[in-house]
Amino acid sequence: MALADPAGCAKGGEDNNPFPDIIELNVGGQVYITRHPTLVSVPGSLLWEMFTQKNVRSLARDSKGRFFVDRDGFLFRYILDYMRDRQLVLPEHFPERGRLQREAEYFMLPELVKLLAPKLSEQNSLGDDPCQSDPEELSPGADTARSLASAATALPGAVSGGAGGTEGRRAGFITIGYRGSYTLGRDSQTDAKFRRVARIMVCGKTSLAKEVFGDTLNESRDPDRPPERYTSRYYLKFTFLEQAFDKLADAGFHMVACN
Repeated sequence: MALADPAGCAKGGEDNNPFPDIIELNVGGQVYITRHPTLVSVPGSLLWEMFTQKNVRSLARDSKGRFFVDRDGFLFRYILDYMRDRQLVLPEHFPERGRLQREAEYFMLPELVKLLAPKLSEQNSLGDDPCQSDPEELSPGADTARSLASAATALPGAVSGGAGGTEGRRAGFITIGYRGSYTLGRDSQTDAKFRRVARIMVCGKTSLAKEVFGDTLNESRDPDRPPERYTSRYYLKFTFLEQAFDKLADAGFHMVACN
């Protein structure tokens, strides 16, 4: 009689295989479900070694019994896709080639490393940082800046900043908005008087916002957002607009739109 796997996965197809046919992985907090043959499809790779040469009980597991791998959970999807059919398919203008190449080296996938290396070299010829944006995106007159300006109108007093092109720094945009309180007189014809800033909101790429604002960034409204994704739910722990702009200026940003 076959015993149920402690991880709650489907049982293995062969009696001499201690691993289930369907395997749940927790890679850096991201959960993946795949087949055992996929994980061992590249002989000599780290995953092949883990799921053929090692004892099933010696592998690390999370609190729910899933096999745990302490690596980048977002980039692992491309590692897994490659192991399914040995092809590399990335989104257009993929900004994480350098990091994905390091992940491929860690998982001991030499062919994938070769596929990534030429394109990495092309990007490095444009600058030291493979994550740099297209130069047109840095221009205040570009479509990106115009779209940010229109987006800023949704938040009173919002402004947009573009990274200042300092060599060696990542380029990108951050939109700052605020919620304020106003005093209205009894006469509806009287202009509203501004009282105070209630909250300063941050919209942009998660990793860029954390890099600029550090510990002063409140992530409680969107705590699990991956660093390569975008969010509009962060806000600052202080309510001084001048302080926010000082931090943006220190990080090399300049204003490209304001409403």
